Amino acid sequence: MNFLQPISQTVSEGLKSLYQLDVAANQVQLNPTKKEFKGDYTIAVFPYSKEAGKSPTEVGQALGDFLMNHTSGLASFNVVSGFLNLELSIDFWQHALAAILTQPSFGHGEAKNEKVMVEFSSPNTNKPLHLGHIRNILLGWSLSQILEASGYEVIKTQIINDRGIAICKSMLAWHKFGEGITPQQAGVKCDHFVGDYYVLFETKFQEEYQLWQNGAEADTLLKDKGVEAGKEANFFKEYKNQYFNLYSELGREAREMLQKWEAHDDEIISLWHKMNSWVYEGFESTYQQLGVSFDKNYFESETYLLGKATVDHGLNIGVFEKETDGSVWIDLTDAGMDRKIVLRSDGTSVYITQDIGTAMLRYQDFGFQKMIYTVADEQDYHFKVLFEILKRLKEPYATGLYHLNYGMVDLTTGKMKSREGTVVDADDLINEVVNEAATSSAERGELAELSALQQQEVFTKIGLAALKFFILKVQPKKRMTFDPKESLDMQGQTGPYIQNAFVRIQSIFRKGGVFEFNPSLKPTALEESEKSLMVLLTSFPGVIAEAARVYDPSHLANYCYTLAKEFHRFYHEVRILGAATHEEKNFRLGICKVTAEVLQKGMKMLGIDMPERM
Repeated sequence: MNFLQPISQTVSEGLKSLYQLDVAANQVQLNPTKKEFKGDYTIAVFPYSKEAGKSPTEVGQALGDFLMNHTSGLASFNVVSGFLNLELSIDFWQHALAAILTQPSFGHGEAKNEKVMVEFSSPNTNKPLHLGHIRNILLGWSLSQILEASGYEVIKTQIINDRGIAICKSMLAWHKFGEGITPQQAGVKCDHFVGDYYVLFETKFQEEYQLWQNGAEADTLLKDKGVEAGKEANFFKEYKNQYFNLYSELGREAREMLQKWEAHDDEIISLWHKMNSWVYEGFESTYQQLGVSFDKNYFESETYLLGKATVDHGLNIGVFEKETDGSVWIDLTDAGMDRKIVLRSDGTSVYITQDIGTAMLRYQDFGFQKMIYTVADEQDYHFKVLFEILKRLKEPYATGLYHLNYGMVDLTTGKMKSREGTVVDADDLINEVVNEAATSSAERGELAELSALQQQEVFTKIGLAALKFFILKVQPKKRMTFDPKESLDMQGQTGPYIQNAFVRIQSIFRKGGVFEFNPSLKPTALEESEKSLMVLLTSFPGVIAEAARVYDPSHLANYCYTLAKEFHRFYHEVRILGAATHEEKNFRLGICKVTAEVLQKGMKMLGIDMPERM
């Protein structure tokens, strides 16, 4: 629903009639008028002035006169330095408000008959979800909701990294030191339980490594490498991975466990299933708390061999080339990249080979036109290579691939390291913001009339809104620092601030009773804050469309904040239930109703629920 389409069309016709300029209606830019000028929307006429052979002021005046004579939605206009400012009529705003109130799907785009797959989360099964996963999950989930609202058919998926040496580390630690205890017996959430053994492995490995550094093998190594006295510590810090592969007893056992897994050893496979099932139970609990779900899960244990068959096809069509040692490569130097191996000389695949096969499998499963990978920006180069390879293999979806990359999330307390157990787990962070919300609400004492269960539901909605909005309001590519206390600031650019606008509206209707908008009750004038709200409300469909176009939920998040801020201003500047006339009251309650609906829709696309009270 584009309320400005008739005006854009009339501008297009005016430029043709007045100056014989061919400007399509969808190329006409109408932007909200700056507050220091009179008007609702502004058209910059500079682009047309040169071709018309007239000054910007002359073009603006002539175009304004044409609009006044050929459209019914315009009340007046003025021209300031080549900007045509349009003031829309009360009839226009009354019609727009009535139309929005009768459109349950207001904001949503028309069906596009296109499938889009969005991959997000994609955790490892050796540890619980953490703060980095939260940004990934929130971006992927909110984008999937925005794309659905824009008219796409969306498939939400993740690939779970359930194999490899890291998974074997947590398995080995539990096998050696766990004494058969289960998460239930330990009273620990299942994924945290497995993650604790991943940390335990690192602890035991460091102890082993420290002892080894004082032994004969290490002395011999230092001499062979010519390490100078006093520089041993730096050497051993850099040598840790080599030690793991060459000398470590724990490293040997972990590698043997991985080899047995690949050989389908019954005992190891049984242990693997048991520990992974614990992790999946824990993941699902966190996903439910965050309000997200997936249409299909892919597992690396089932996809890591995919893509090898594609190598033969790529060789046949000249995309890949085989070296004398049997390894297979692709030369991407003409695309500004390097040569990339896709098959080792021993016939084993590399990670990008797996990704090629997984992309093909997903297309076979769903036949999508676009696929969006939500993965941290450190994988930028990997995805450039992957997308280029798929294009050269002439995959039908190759031009619809997109890497939604995002920056790291820091905390006010610094960085996180999973192997040392200093990661901020997603569950702990969620609990922290919910508890902080409970403390803040208790201090205000505004929920005393609710039961303890009802209060907890409100605290959870506020806490999750604080966490989600604080992350989603930031453009994905930017690195950010999450501050739990700042995220709950009721006067800041926060989720709770937006929720408060919604709650205020619910309070108005509780006091004013049942409301039904009457389109025949037209006010004689509108306050500036009423028109500012209407300008924002009518732009909602365009905001969703733009967020979907650029794959960026921050557009919608910041729109919701601006709308809430404008509503708070409106609430303080005009009388609503106590309006001077029935017509004013009707219009203002209509604005309140639409604002609440738009805020609720917009925040829902961000994964945020609105409380009735707070």
